Formats: sequence, structure tokens, C-alpha cells
Amino acid sequence: MRAQIEEHAKRLKLSWIRENYQEIKADSHEEFLLQLFKQEIAQREERKLGLLVKQSCLPDISGRQFDWNGIHMNGDLTRDEVLHGHFIERKENLILYGGVGVGKTLLASVTGWNAIQEKQRKVRFYTVAQLVNQLLEANEKEKLGKLYKQIEQLDLLILDEMGYVPLHKQGAELLFQVINMCYEQRSVIVTTNLQFGQWNHIFGDPILTEAFIDRLIHYSHLIVFNRESFRHKESLLNQ
Repeated sequence: MRAQIEEHAKRLKLSWIRENYQEIKADSHEEFLLQLFKQEIAQREERKLGLLVKQSCLPDISGRQFDWNGIHMNGDLTRDEVLHGHFIERKENLILYGGVGVGKTLLASVTGWNAIQEKQRKVRFYTVAQLVNQLLEANEKEKLGKLYKQIEQLDLLILDEMGYVPLHKQGAELLFQVINMCYEQRSVIVTTNLQFGQWNHIFGDPILTEAFIDRLIHYSHLIVFNRESFRHKESLLNQ
């Protein structure tokens, strides 16, 4: 009978039940069945969470705490709305602006991790250079549609280091298509050390730059990091 139970559980894809049903202690059939279902659901949720984390490619920020000192936000955006992803529900964007090493990537990553852990949202982290390289490669291999489809399934797209590397014409155009695809459909977080007036240095085309910024800022909040680089401060303290 045990072999039959395990076989049926396997066919029904009840992996936890198949391996652990004998460990359940209960005083009635109903309680036994309820405990089985609860444990199976918990295991499925855990596996789903693990898959979302793996697919997100978020940086490991274990043990790091975000310091809000020197952070300025426009409008009525609150810290809770950022950290707990309320802007994602409204399909709004965040633009994190400030110098190198001030914590932009950390805040973007914390927000991404919370979106997965609290709401099981689909998140994907790229540096801009990484995404553009993938877009160019997919275009060359005629697999661009597949990559676009993956992005369309996201709730939150994080683009880190906008402006660190100038883009070639084709790469800039493909990146614009991503932002255009996300417009009013999903949220985007962009980290950058350049003011909007300098973004033409990224795209090399004033018309494309204007169109990109227009799509990005229409439903967006600006978060300004007005503070010293943490890495620079740590290096000075260690001297």
C-alpha cells in the first residue's frame, strides 16, 4: 500500500506528501488530511519563492541595512511605498539619482527582494550594459521575441547603472523598445549618476533620448541621493 500511495502522490505531483506523509500526527482523518494539504502548499510556496529569487538575478545584500540619511523624494511618495512596492501596484517607476557608491543599487535591490518575499512578484535585475548586450545577442540570433516575452511577464524591471556606458545606436534603440514595452504595463527602477540633460551622452540621439525619458518619467518618482559615497567613506576610515 505504501508503494501505491507514493505512486499516486507522484502522479498528482504531491512531492511533499509522497516523501513525508508518514510523519504527520493527527487525531482524525480530517486533521490528517488538513495537515497534509497545509504542508504541501507551504512547500510549493517555498519552491515558487526560490524560483522567483533565482530568476531575479538580484545582488546578494544579506546583512546590509539601508540608511535613509540624505535621501530626498519628490511628491507624496513615502519610504513604505518604496520598500513595500506600492508603486508597483500602480505601475509607476522609480528613478534613483546620485553619485557613485551612495546606495542606489542597494535601495533598488532591497525593493526588489521585498517585492518577491512579500508579494511573490516577478522581478528582474540587470545592469544596463548586461541588458543591452543580451538584446543585441538575441537580435543577432533572431530570439529577440523570446527575451521581450520574458520582460513582459515581469512586475518589476530594475535597470542599474544607466549612464555608465554609452550605447551604440542599435543597442539604444533596443533598450528604448524595452522601456516602451514597460510603459503603463509594469514598473521600472532606474539607477543613474547623470541628470536627464546629460542622457543624450548615453543614447547619442536627441530624439531617441527625449522619447526614452518621456516614457520613463510619465509615471515616475525621483529619489535623489544627496550624500557622500559609502565606499569612499569606508576607505578613508580604513586608512
